[in-house]
Amino acid sequence: MAKVDQLAHERKKAQFDVGALKVVWAGSQHALQISDRMAKLVASDPVFLKDDRPRLSRKELFRKTLHKAAHAWKLIVDLRLSEEEASRLRFFVDEPAYTDLHWGMFIPAIKGQANEEQQQEWLPLAYKMQIIGCYAQTEMGHGSNVQGLETTATFDPNTDEFVLNSPTLTSTKWWPGGLGKVSTHAIVYARLITDGQDYGVHGFIAQIRSLEDHQSLPGVTVADIGMKFGNGAYNTMDNGLLRFDHVRIPRKQMLMRLSKVTREGKYLHSDVPRQLVYGTMVYVRQTIVSDASNYLSRAVCIAVRYSAVRRQFGSQAGGPEIQVIDYKTQQNRLFPLLATVYAFRFVGEWMKWLYLDVTKRLEAKDFSTLAEAHACTAGLKSLTTSVTADGIEDCRKLCGGHGYLCSSGLPELFAVYVPACTYEGDNTVLLLQVARFLMKTVQQLRSKRPVGTAAYLGKLEYLLENNCTVSKAEDWLKPSVVLEAFEARSARLAANCALQVSQASSPEAGFSELSSELVNAAKAHCELIVVSKFIEKVQQDIPGEGVKHQLELLCSVYALSLLQNRLGDFLSTGYLDSEQSALATDQLRALYSQVRPNAVVLVDAFNYTDHFLGSILGRYDGNVYPHLYEEAFKDPLNEAVVPEGYEEHIRPLLKQQVKISRL
Repeated sequence: MAKVDQLAHERKKAQFDVGALKVVWAGSQHALQISDRMAKLVASDPVFLKDDRPRLSRKELFRKTLHKAAHAWKLIVDLRLSEEEASRLRFFVDEPAYTDLHWGMFIPAIKGQANEEQQQEWLPLAYKMQIIGCYAQTEMGHGSNVQGLETTATFDPNTDEFVLNSPTLTSTKWWPGGLGKVSTHAIVYARLITDGQDYGVHGFIAQIRSLEDHQSLPGVTVADIGMKFGNGAYNTMDNGLLRFDHVRIPRKQMLMRLSKVTREGKYLHSDVPRQLVYGTMVYVRQTIVSDASNYLSRAVCIAVRYSAVRRQFGSQAGGPEIQVIDYKTQQNRLFPLLATVYAFRFVGEWMKWLYLDVTKRLEAKDFSTLAEAHACTAGLKSLTTSVTADGIEDCRKLCGGHGYLCSSGLPELFAVYVPACTYEGDNTVLLLQVARFLMKTVQQLRSKRPVGTAAYLGKLEYLLENNCTVSKAEDWLKPSVVLEAFEARSARLAANCALQVSQASSPEAGFSELSSELVNAAKAHCELIVVSKFIEKVQQDIPGEGVKHQLELLCSVYALSLLQNRLGDFLSTGYLDSEQSALATDQLRALYSQVRPNAVVLVDAFNYTDHFLGSILGRYDGNVYPHLYEEAFKDPLNEAVVPEGYEEHIRPLLKQQVKISRL
C-alpha cells in the first residue's frame, strides 16, 4: 500500500515547537528519550502485536498475554534495563497483566507495611519475580467498606501460626488481578483475632500456589472469576477468587511494620506511626491520576486525527467537503477534552510531588497536612477517572460510526479503562470522604487554618461577600479572575452544605440527607485543584517557541469549558450573572478558533507510535480508509465467501424449504 500522509497539511499549520512540547509532556528530555526508545522497541517486536486481541478466545488471549509478559521480562533482564526503562517498556506493551499488580500493588504493600526483616526476606524474591504476588483485599460482599471484610486470621499460640479462613460465601476474595491463574503469593487482608479478641483488618503474606507445579496449596480454592466487559480489553487479566479453609501460615508472615503479634499471642503496636500507611495509598492514587492522562490522551489523539481526516457536507462547486474538525459543534466537544488531557497531565505531575512531600513529612512524624492530602488524592482519583472514562466514550462518539469498530481502538480502550472508576475506591464513596473533610474544615475555620489545596477556605468570608467583576470577554483570560471564580464556587457550595448539615437533627442525619449536594461540593473542590495546578504550570518558564502560549490557550479552554458545563453552580451561588456567563461563552468560542490550527500537532506531542495507539482511525499518516478496508478482511467471518450454516439455515429459507408448523 502506497504511503500517503493525509495529515501533512495540518502539521504545516503548527505555530509552536512540537519537539519542545514533547519534552513538557514527557516531563524531561531524559524521560522523553527513554519513552521514545521503549516505544520503538515494543513496536518493532512482533511478539507484542495486539491488533488481533478482540478476535481471540479467552484462552488464546490469556496465553498470548502470558507470552508477552514473559518476553517483556526477558528483554528487561537481557538488556539490563533500569527500573525506569522497565516501567516504560511495560507501559508500551499496553496489555493488562498480572505484572501490573505484582509491581503496582504487591511490592508497594510490602515496602509500606512490612518491617525491615520481612522486606529483606520477600522483596528480593519479588524483584526477581521468583515469586509473583497480588493484592487480595476486596471480597465478594465488601469492597469500599474495608472494615467489613470477613476473612479471618486467627492466631494459634500452640503452633505459632495464623489460621486463614473464609467463614462465609461473601468472604470469598473477589476481583484481585493476577490471582486467578498466575500469582503464587498474595497480600491477604483479614480480621486479626488473637486471644479471642478481634483487632480488625490486617495484612498477611500467604502462599497460595506451589512453586514446583503451580497447583493450589491444600485448603486453598483459587480460580478466575470469568469474562468481563468488552472484547479483548481487561480479559487479558486473570481477576480471581480466593477461599481459605483453615490454612496455616507462620506468624512472621503478618505484615508487622505498624503492629505485631508476639509468640505468646499478645497484640502490640510498633513505634512506627500508623499514619505511614497513607504513604502507600497516596502513591497508588497518584499513579491512577497519572494514568488518567495516559488513557484520555490516546482517545483524544484518535478523535482529533480522525476529525481532521473525515470530511462531511459543505462541498462547493465539486470541491472537497468540510473537515469535521472545522465544525464548531465538533470543536465544542473535542477541544475541552484535549485541554483536559493536559490539565490531568499537570495535576498528575503535581501529585508525584505531593507523594514525596507526604512521605517526607510522615517520616518526620509531621501529620499536619495528612487529612488534606488524603482528601485531595481521594477526590482527584474520583474526578480524573470518571472524566476519563466518559471522555473516552465521548471520543468514540466523535468518530461517528467508525468509532464503534474494534479497529478504531476506542471500544477496547474504554473497556480497559472503565474499571478505574471502581477499583481503589468507588468514586462516589471517595467524593463523600472529600465532603467530610470539607465540612470539618469549614467548621474548624475559627480555630484551625486550612492548608494546601484547602487554603482558599481561609478567605471564606471574602469569597462569600465578593462577586465576579468581569465586564468584557477578555477578562476571562486573566488567571486571577478564573481562579477566584472557581474558589468562590467551591467555597460557597461547601459553606452552604455546612450550614444545612449544622441545622439537621444530627451531623450524620444531615450528611445522609445532603449526600448529593455534598458530592457536588466535593467535585467543585477537586475541579478547583485541577484548574489551579494548570494555572500554576503555565505561569512557570516553559521553553520552546510558542509552547507556553499554546498551553495558556488550553488552560483557558479547560477552565471556561468547565465553567460552561457547571454554570448552574456559578449562577445559583450568585457569583456570576447571566451576562458574565455569556461573555465566558463568547471567549471560549474565540479560543476554539485559536486552538484549531494546532490541534493535530498538540496530540502529536504525546509521541505515541501507531502500535501503541492501536487505532486505524488514529494513524499518524491519517491514511484511514485503505487500512479500514484491509482490516475488514482479517475477520475470521471473511475466511470464506459462503458462511458456515448456509446449507442448514440460509439455503432452506431462500428456497422456501423451511418447515412451517400448522396450528
